[in-house]
Amino acid sequence: MSKVAIVMTGGTITMKIFDPEQGAFPMQDASDIIEVLNDRLGFQNLVTHKYAMIPSPSMTLERMKDLKDFIDPILADPEISGIVITHGTDALEETAFYLDLVHTSEKPVIVTGAMKNASEIGYDGFTNLVSAIYTAQNPTSQNKGVLVVMNYEIHAAWEVTKTHTLNLDTFKSLSFGPLGIIDGEHVIYYRLRNRWSFRFDNAFESPVPIITTYSGINPNMLEQFANKPIKGIVIEAMGRGNVPPQLVKPIETLIEKDIPVIVVSRVPNGRVFDTYGYPGGGKDLIKKGAIFGTDLTGLKARILLMVALGNHYQKSDLKELFTYQ
Repeated sequence: MSKVAIVMTGGTITMKIFDPEQGAFPMQDASDIIEVLNDRLGFQNLVTHKYAMIPSPSMTLERMKDLKDFIDPILADPEISGIVITHGTDALEETAFYLDLVHTSEKPVIVTGAMKNASEIGYDGFTNLVSAIYTAQNPTSQNKGVLVVMNYEIHAAWEVTKTHTLNLDTFKSLSFGPLGIIDGEHVIYYRLRNRWSFRFDNAFESPVPIITTYSGINPNMLEQFANKPIKGIVIEAMGRGNVPPQLVKPIETLIEKDIPVIVVSRVPNGRVFDTYGYPGGGKDLIKKGAIFGTDLTGLKARILLMVALGNHYQKSDLKELFTYQ
């Protein structure tokens, strides 16, 4: 039987409440979770690797890059059919997306987590881990890039986002829905991933800040970056990709300084488009040299820009990279 590697990075799935006054903290090695999977649930093909035991907000782009280097030798093992990465849900979609951009193996990498810690009633860690293991060892999961498995659903890393702070059914692919489901031991795919696959080198450039627009925003929110050593900036615009008119001049200044300006929407579903021609409207911004990020969230547009710049993409190449029809 082929083996599945479980790579622990931490997160709520590996946390317990040791002292009610202190709240939930990561376990040291989560060996008791693996023991349950092996002894009580009958899995005998699991290989465990501890990368880290950190909460999700402690994940950084540097750690994501290092995690990619950590899993590559595991994927190269011919006995390994796939990898399951345990991760905190707060930054799960960012790590999954980064790994998807630089993933070079045909074997699946599955990222999963839990919304409840192991001391809570209704702990969902075992359910998600078992579903992820079934997905990782299933031959139909190959060549699908990095997947997120939560609450019996399989999502493409490019499409999925966390939508609720508490609900177990929090991870959703809002525009397209899940790729498939796990029903018992059966892994069922309903569709292919909507995006093309990338094979970026494992590198990125930083910093790339994100600015969210809002009514009455002070232009200083953007002007402050004109003389800072940023590599690019992502603007979460209103609606279809529109910004208040007072931001037009600061955007022009950034573009004149050859700083890539990526525009996405602060709205969680749908894509930006050059519909409106008034000052600050989408068509106006594109004419001035801004690049629209289609249906990417601000978090993912930032990571894509950072990785693209780390792969020596020129500004002229970024429009084609971010454009999706």
